[in-house]
Amino acid sequence: GVPASNNNNNTLTTAPSNMSTEVPVSQVTVHPLVLLSAADHYNRVAKGTRKRAVGVLLGTAVKGMVDATNSFAVPFEEDAKNSNVFYLDHNYLENMLAMFRKVNAKERVVGFYSTGPSIRPNDLRIYQIMKRFLPVGTPGVSMVTAPVFVIIDIRPDRQSIPTTAYQAVEEVDVTSSSEQSEVRQTFAHVPSIIGAMEAEEVGVEHLLRDINDPTVSTVTNLIKAKMSALSSLTEKLVEMKDYLDAVVDGKMKVNQTIVNNMQTIFNLLPNLNTDQLVEAMLVKTNDMHMAIYLAALIRSIIALHDLINNKIKYMNSEKAVEAEAAGEEKKDDDKPAETAKEGAEGSKSESK
Repeated sequence: GVPASNNNNNTLTTAPSNMSTEVPVSQVTVHPLVLLSAADHYNRVAKGTRKRAVGVLLGTAVKGMVDATNSFAVPFEEDAKNSNVFYLDHNYLENMLAMFRKVNAKERVVGFYSTGPSIRPNDLRIYQIMKRFLPVGTPGVSMVTAPVFVIIDIRPDRQSIPTTAYQAVEEVDVTSSSEQSEVRQTFAHVPSIIGAMEAEEVGVEHLLRDINDPTVSTVTNLIKAKMSALSSLTEKLVEMKDYLDAVVDGKMKVNQTIVNNMQTIFNLLPNLNTDQLVEAMLVKTNDMHMAIYLAALIRSIIALHDLINNKIKYMNSEKAVEAEAAGEEKKDDDKPAETAKEGAEGSKSESK
């Protein structure tokens, strides 16, 4: 086992660095193959347990833009009783990385993933291990993009994007007891999106063909999509509220970028108190209700029409059955007379 940091607040104390040779990550693009591999990895080794799956992300990184196009699983174990102890198979990682380089030399290590669903104390130590496999850059000439840590949430009930990306940043912690400052590493959020190339989109469409037909759009699917969007919006609003409460209580520092983004969002909200907008909303609502009312009337009339046609068809089938039964009874009544006639003719021929 490899002992992790003794800090339980997801921070790691490091020596101060004079100059950083890494480019900070500005955006992470996760491709579908990574999501499928992570879901398969979790279902094979950790499904139904409290364990998590950890793997290496491969891809390209240019000027802070990271594209995670591929991944592979790594044997990983954590001590359930002591969260500061974990095991990561370095030899397996090196052998797999060498084989992947033979297949595609352009792909390099861009970070690692975890099925989380939250940050663990060991993640900073794993982050430091992944930095050993980054390509070496030349200071002042070519700098290497910092590795990323992506949490892939494989829970099926998640409504929003299943990936959350982070990068390690250094923070100066000035203790109150002494004037010395310590540089601590902690995770900072990085924007992440789900992207795919044309070939990957075709493959995903073939995989989802039996699950969901994108060409069929029903009212149920539209309502489900609206509910999913509203649920995601509610989750984001609650997250914003929690952040503002933490800032007011002094638990978190004020981030002007986040505050400016919130102000921009509030400025984009429409003013619902204007008479013109209220009238337009009422007219639009009445038109939609009229269309729904007409659709309900038409559906009821069609249902009654089908019911009448069904009754007529049922009555005709009953008459046909009765006529067929009457014909069979008539044939049964004619059979004894024909039998008697044949018997009389037979006895007459015998007497002769």
